[in-house]
Amino acid sequence: MRRREEILVAAAACFAEQGYHAVGMREIAEAVGIRGASLYNHFGSKEEILHAIALRMTRDWDEQHLPVLETGGPPDERLAALVRAHVLSLAEHRVEHLVSLRELSALTPEHRAQVVDYRRYYQRRVRDVIAAGVRAGVFTVEDASRAAIAVLDMLNGIVWWLRDDHDLEALADAYVTFAVDGVLGRRSAPGPASAAEPAT
Repeated sequence: MRRREEILVAAAACFAEQGYHAVGMREIAEAVGIRGASLYNHFGSKEEILHAIALRMTRDWDEQHLPVLETGGPPDERLAALVRAHVLSLAEHRVEHLVSLRELSALTPEHRAQVVDYRRYYQRRVRDVIAAGVRAGVFTVEDASRAAIAVLDMLNGIVWWLRDDHDLEALADAYVTFAVDGVLGRRSAPGPASAAEPAT
């Protein structure tokens, strides 16, 4: 399993730097430090490697992050937790995520459809918690589906410009604010003065 992980990380770096179509199995093997024949013991083709990378960033991503939406807290707190986890994981797996976004068209139709289905499922789950927030009077958006797309596009765009020297905690805090307060228009809870009845 460790060797498989090494192959996926090395392949993602090669694909990100040179482009999927410019990289061969021999180059991936050299990047890992193994013989070409040994690489085929783990993956039968370059497309199979790309598919595995994309599954890590979709199927495994769903399994890792979506449980935070099931905590039972207020919708805005659940979504904020997801946004934070999403940003921090994007930073940790930036190259793999970038490749899974940029090289989607290189997958076979069957594999591409599978990856797209996982992405749509994640999007639907985000939409559902946004819709719950709208019903609860927490969010002010009118279209939960479009809002989910806007939030996820904003988050995933991080992979195109993120650098190693960024303060990730500050970045996560900022994107929670952008998403929950900005895109979704979270209503502020009334303070003690505004919530109290006027004196008579």
